[in-house]
Amino acid sequence: MPEQRDPIARITNALGSPALGAVVGIAGLAVPVIGWAVERVNLKVLLLVQSVLILVLVAGHLWVRKAYIHLRKANNLKAMDDARYYDLVRSQLERELISDYGEIADGHLRVYASEVPRLSVLLIKTLTEAHSEPQRILAADLTTNPALLTQRREYIAANRRFTEAGGRIDRLFIVYRADLVKADFAGPLLELIGHHRDLGVTCGLAVRDRLRADQAVDVVVFAAAAVLVEEEQGDAEYNRGRSSVYFKGVERWTGRFESVWGHGADSAPRILQAYEAAVRPMLDADAWDDDRAARTVDTF
Repeated sequence: MPEQRDPIARITNALGSPALGAVVGIAGLAVPVIGWAVERVNLKVLLLVQSVLILVLVAGHLWVRKAYIHLRKANNLKAMDDARYYDLVRSQLERELISDYGEIADGHLRVYASEVPRLSVLLIKTLTEAHSEPQRILAADLTTNPALLTQRREYIAANRRFTEAGGRIDRLFIVYRADLVKADFAGPLLELIGHHRDLGVTCGLAVRDRLRADQAVDVVVFAAAAVLVEEEQGDAEYNRGRSSVYFKGVERWTGRFESVWGHGADSAPRILQAYEAAVRPMLDADAWDDDRAARTVDTF
C-alpha cells in the first residue's frame, strides 16, 4: 500500500524542491519575453504572474532556511581541545542533521531525543577519521536498566568498529547498591558486561551510593576532543532524552572518570571481578543469597 503523506508535508517539500526553483526561474524569464513578443498584452496580468512567481521563490527560500541548519563559524577554532575533530563533527552536522545548532560555534552542542544516539555514533566515527590522540573512549554509564543498554544497536556497532580499528574503550558501570544485591538485576548486568567484553571493551564497576554527585554522571569522553554528557537518560525508543556535547574543557571530565576508575586493587575492573566472582556462581546454581551479595558489595 503506498504511503499516505500529509498534504502540508507535500507542500513544504515542494517549496524546498530544487526542481520547483528551476521551473519558477525559467518561468520568471519567460513571462516578460512572452509579454514583449505578444502584441496585445494585459500589463496587470503580467505583473500579477510576476508577483506570484516572486512570492513562490521567497516562500521556498524561507522554508529552506527554516528546515536546514546554517551553523556559525567557530568563534575561535584554536580554542577547541581538538580543532580538527571539532571541524569534522561540525561539517558533518551541517550536512546531515536538520535542527538549529548555532551554539556549536561556542564549542557546545545540545541534542534531544532520537538525535542523541545518532550523534553518539558520529562522535565515535570521527575519532578515527580525525586521527585524534589518544584513540580512546572513556564511558561512564549510570546503569539502572541493563536491558535498555543492549538495545543501542548502532552505538554498539560503532563501538565494535572502533575497537577493531585499534581503539580502546574503558566502560564504567555505575550501579546502586540496592540493585547489585538483587538477582533479577545482577543477571542482566553480567550479560550486558559480557556483551561489551566481546566488543573488546574493558569494563569496570562502581557503587553509585559511594560516589560524589559530580562523579555519578552519565558521560562519554572521546579522546581529548569532546565529551558527551547525558543529562536526561533516553527510553528504549529514544523518544525522550537530552544530552550536551562539549569540545572544550575535556580534560576536566577525563579527570573525573579516572578518579572513579582508579588503579590497582581498588580499581573499577578489580571491583567488577570481585563482584562477578561472588555472584556468578549463585546465578548459575540458581541459589541466590541476598545477604551474601550484600556482604560482597559492602566490601568494595
